Amino acid sequence: MLFILQFMTKKITIAIDGFSSTGKSTIAKQLAKKLEYIYVDTGAMYRAVTLYAMQQNYISETFFNPNDLVADLDNISLSFTFNEQLGFAEMFLNNTNVEKEIRTIEVSKLVSKVAAISEVRKKLVKKQQEMGKNKGIVMDGRDIGTVVFPNAELKLFMTASADKRATRRYKELLDRGDKVKYEEILQNVQERDRIDSTREDSPLIKAEDAIEFDNSDMGLKEQFDRIMSLVNARI
Repeated sequence: MLFILQFMTKKITIAIDGFSSTGKSTIAKQLAKKLEYIYVDTGAMYRAVTLYAMQQNYISETFFNPNDLVADLDNISLSFTFNEQLGFAEMFLNNTNVEKEIRTIEVSKLVSKVAAISEVRKKLVKKQQEMGKNKGIVMDGRDIGTVVFPNAELKLFMTASADKRATRRYKELLDRGDKVKYEEILQNVQERDRIDSTREDSPLIKAEDAIEFDNSDMGLKEQFDRIMSLVNARI
């Protein structure tokens, strides 16, 4: 009986990687809620560092001083605080809630450049691994299955056409009240793909044992049901 109980309550690590605007965070939140797991949005962490760099004038659309940012990394404190009303954890930068600020198109344009800095990645990967040391976690990002948790029991790689992803992101920003143009969003998606996939440190690639999901024409329910069947097989 004890063996059966332990088997039924086994916790695993779920690593979700993929291109921007593929719905990684959405499916990760759903899985974490269903399984009562911890959810970590690593993209929010890189966005928060990018916001800090912008605030300190280390980066803009016309320049980037990575050396100054690296020298200042010890002054960056990142944490997640669960918001019961929203149903997910919000990103805090140096004890300030920056969840809204990090989701702007301005941050989106610069985050891939910041995420390509090895020292930034080293700092955040260490924190991410600490968060997931006891398993029972769903984490999404660009290098979760390849670098952060290479031994994760379930690895997913999310993809979709650039047009589909840009359309989703465009609607999301419009619903928030942001004034954006579709062409600007599409260009941003394509540029982030290029930088994420070609950077020297931990480029965005599909882990050999990851299961690929092209959700260009897949509804949320179908996607969730398929992934939950994979989760149940491993639990």
